[in-house]
Amino acid sequence: MATGAIPASFSGLKGREHGLGFAKSMDFVRISDLQRVKFAKKKVLVIRNSNPGSEIAELQPVSEGSALLVPRQKYCESLHKTVRRKTRTVMVGNVAIGSEHPIRIQTMTTSDTKDVAATVDEVMRIADRGAEIVRITVQGKKEADACYEIKNSLVQKNYNIPLVADIHFAPSVAMRVAECFDKIRVNPGNFADRRAQFESLEYTEEEYQKELEHIEQVFSPLVEKCKKYGRAMRIGTNHGSLSDRIMSYYGDSPRGMVESAFEFARICRKLDYHNFVFSMKASNPVVMVQAYRLLVAEMYVQGWDYPLHLGVTEAGEGEDGRMKSAIGIGTLLQDGLGDTIRVSLTEPPEEEIDPCRKLANLGTRAAELQQGVAPFEEKHRHYFDFQRRSGQLPVQKEGEEVDYRGVLHRDGSVLMSVSLDQLKTPELLYRSLAAKLVVGMPFKDLATVDSILLRELPPADDNDARLALKRLVDISMGVITPLSEQLTKPLPNAMVLVNLKELSTGAHKLLPEGTRLVVSVRGDEPHEELETIKSIDATMLLHDLPYTEEKISRVHAARRLFEFLSDNDLNFPVIHHLQFPQAIHRDDLVIRAGSNAGALLVDGLGDGVLLDAPNQDFDFLRNTSFNLLQGCRMRNTKTEYVSCPSCGRTLFDLQEISAQIREKTSHLPGVSIAIMGCIVNGPGEMADADFGYVGGAPGKIDLYVGKTVVKRGIAMEHATDALIQLIKDHGRWADPPSEE
Repeated sequence: MATGAIPASFSGLKGREHGLGFAKSMDFVRISDLQRVKFAKKKVLVIRNSNPGSEIAELQPVSEGSALLVPRQKYCESLHKTVRRKTRTVMVGNVAIGSEHPIRIQTMTTSDTKDVAATVDEVMRIADRGAEIVRITVQGKKEADACYEIKNSLVQKNYNIPLVADIHFAPSVAMRVAECFDKIRVNPGNFADRRAQFESLEYTEEEYQKELEHIEQVFSPLVEKCKKYGRAMRIGTNHGSLSDRIMSYYGDSPRGMVESAFEFARICRKLDYHNFVFSMKASNPVVMVQAYRLLVAEMYVQGWDYPLHLGVTEAGEGEDGRMKSAIGIGTLLQDGLGDTIRVSLTEPPEEEIDPCRKLANLGTRAAELQQGVAPFEEKHRHYFDFQRRSGQLPVQKEGEEVDYRGVLHRDGSVLMSVSLDQLKTPELLYRSLAAKLVVGMPFKDLATVDSILLRELPPADDNDARLALKRLVDISMGVITPLSEQLTKPLPNAMVLVNLKELSTGAHKLLPEGTRLVVSVRGDEPHEELETIKSIDATMLLHDLPYTEEKISRVHAARRLFEFLSDNDLNFPVIHHLQFPQAIHRDDLVIRAGSNAGALLVDGLGDGVLLDAPNQDFDFLRNTSFNLLQGCRMRNTKTEYVSCPSCGRTLFDLQEISAQIREKTSHLPGVSIAIMGCIVNGPGEMADADFGYVGGAPGKIDLYVGKTVVKRGIAMEHATDALIQLIKDHGRWADPPSEE
């Protein structure tokens, strides 16, 4: 990768790999102030220098092989350890948000805001479970009037938990409720702009400026009111509700999300109002992580220190929702980013508190211990765009008796740890590995485990167990076993697990020539120890850092390992081997797996996972592994759902309908379905979804294909069948598999 430094004024620039010429001298330009202007009848991107005092900038290609060089940006305090980003204190009622305070836990009510008694009861229930801030949807004047009663009733019951008004499309409602609630959430995509029509609009510089002036005119009164009453504000961008104006300039992208929020933040700053936080939510954890990083990078450039509210919106329910949230929120927390969090689940709001707390504890502990590794230079990881590092999949070698090409999967691999006891019931084992059975013989299917780790081999005379393993090897499932086991009880065609010490002593040379090797590494070893792997032909690496390590960060150790591999042009596949303590709670396992492995996979670092938990249900571990890969937008093995968490705007029982739809459509891998209580966050929230089921009016459902509504006003009792028919009409339906 080409990098370099240039002065603030230059007449030409030539990279080591690409030449770039400029017609005349110009000031150096920063990526932070990206503007689109017309030049020679074409739109070009112009980056203006917003900080004349900066004389030198480090450059790097915007992507591998790109001729476009951009400044290298900082997005967190440290790249080699968790250091919490310094942020100012923002007061939300009596609760302080910022880096000098604990990571705050919050959620949102689901009751009809006009139903004062139900909303008050729900807020109290949420507060009793440990939430520190509660958000309530306020969509109209009647709801705003109810907010006064809600606040007064709670105070009378000695509940002083801060209340946040969730505002969309309604500046006048925000003005009203700012007099009684502690914080106002505004969505920059729809507070002053009309609802996006997904039209490509052309703006002159003058027209664009007029739009900004309109936003300032509409938004400034609310800012002044919040100043007057001491209220806080969240400038909360949603990936799905960017305005047509923003999308026409920046696309439906993290860059557009950041600029949308900055337009509002600049108005706040102009009016000397600073009691606000940012959020950059998306239903796709990869997009969410990129948007927050880009936001923070821009704030570093500007010298801003506003706190962050973290969340993956429309995460869904159950393990899926917890996994997506852990991937997005956990990734950022381990980079020291985040001051308050909400886990959005399609469940009762009080059920969000526990996973929220687990994530907050994870982030707090990592920052308190400053978990990390020794400093290293990071040159290859892409912070702001997803570019997967794909390890070299196994290729067949001359003379090999079995096919090793299936021991890893190109879209992400799942490995499982298997015990000797499981070999006693082969058919049950094959089913546990999600293999198809035909007359008792296993065959690989869409979501079959790719390889297994067997820490102890069966005795040489245990013919039944060895036959069971042979049948797995015959369907190209890898069987990995430790070096000591293979030397004493050799299993034909097994792959042998070795560590760096065994490699350095040459113990692996006792194996027959051509034996496939799997190498276990921690990632924090001295470089001279890692050098050992340069001389061997490994089928894969297992990144394995014991969970008992307190000060060493698995995420940073893995990033260091990947940097070493890239520096040395080593293309080994890397599997994230996470070992968990005995009797770990399922939710804890999901949160840790999403935060530790997900934080790497969202950056394209890694080729699969091996979740190792003694006495944990085998099917749960397998399903969690596949959920992790799918949540990181890798291997798709089941229907993907974008499901909102419900709120006072919801036009049907979201939990009941979501369960009903999942029951009938969960067997459609590659198909994505959005289930939305209303369309307030915009059709763009379904950008990743193929089909949408959206509340359009009480008792009525609208159906979408992508961002386009195709059927309106379907009676709810017929809507699920209509959705299935829509999927069939587009050739995406398959009948559920029959039970064996």
